[in-house]
Amino acid sequence: MLTHPNLLFDLQMRVVILTTALGFMALEYGLGRLVHRDTYDFRESAASLGVAIGHALIRGVEALIVAAPFAFVYEHRLFDFGQTSLLAILGLFLGTEFFYYWHHRASHRIRWMWATHSVHHSATKLNLSAAIRLGWTGNISGNFLFFLPLAWIGFHPLAIIAMLSANLLYQLFIHTELSPRLGPLEWALNTPAHHRVHHASNADCLDKNYGGVLIIFDRLFGSFAEAPSDQPLRYGLVGGAPTFNPVRIALGEWAAMFRDLRAATSWLERFRALFAPPSSSEAQKPRAASPREYAPPLPQS
Repeated sequence: MLTHPNLLFDLQMRVVILTTALGFMALEYGLGRLVHRDTYDFRESAASLGVAIGHALIRGVEALIVAAPFAFVYEHRLFDFGQTSLLAILGLFLGTEFFYYWHHRASHRIRWMWATHSVHHSATKLNLSAAIRLGWTGNISGNFLFFLPLAWIGFHPLAIIAMLSANLLYQLFIHTELSPRLGPLEWALNTPAHHRVHHASNADCLDKNYGGVLIIFDRLFGSFAEAPSDQPLRYGLVGGAPTFNPVRIALGEWAAMFRDLRAATSWLERFRALFAPPSSSEAQKPRAASPREYAPPLPQS
């Protein structure tokens, strides 16, 4: 059973990640100053911190709700096995990466899910503060559904939480412009260079590089891209002006989606307003293949 201590563990991991992020943000800012790079906008970073605090508070309520389906599925698991063997840990790691890839890809292609995930892409500077800019409505969007198969296979919910937290902690460090290329490691790992492409709003970068720790599923399923060599990368939301209000950042796309829903005149239009790729809605045209673009050019490492 997924008990209260398990939920507390999830919250503790989130606090560890947030406090770790704050320490490394200070380090990144100092390094940026040393190399004369304009890595931070303090108003934007403060907004990101506000979003992160809201996410941490709401996460506790969401965890109580999501505990029930994970507990139910785990009670009806297919297999019983030791959770701490090397084979089990490796299997959980690969399984988490696989399901994270499809969850992340769906979050860009289904507007109901993009309403949550767009929060993470709203920062116009890519730095460690952008990493903690996470949506407040992930479980309303259905994010947890993608990871239920891991519990059905037989992985304990606590082990799933720990692996997802490790995935999130790793991704903290790839939200930066101050990292060089990492050579052969970039064939298998999701690195800062790959993740800069994911956050970029350049036309050739939209909806690419969905991986968490690994980039291999992007290579396998055709969503991998290198940064364009003939242009700097830009960050932010397509067609949207930035805001420093955490509530507007967290809920702005939900408001836009429901405005489109109210304006729809047929059931097909209503369905498209909620579930079609974000760029397909009438309210968001003309747009590129995904609803991200904004920000002045930034120099690349």
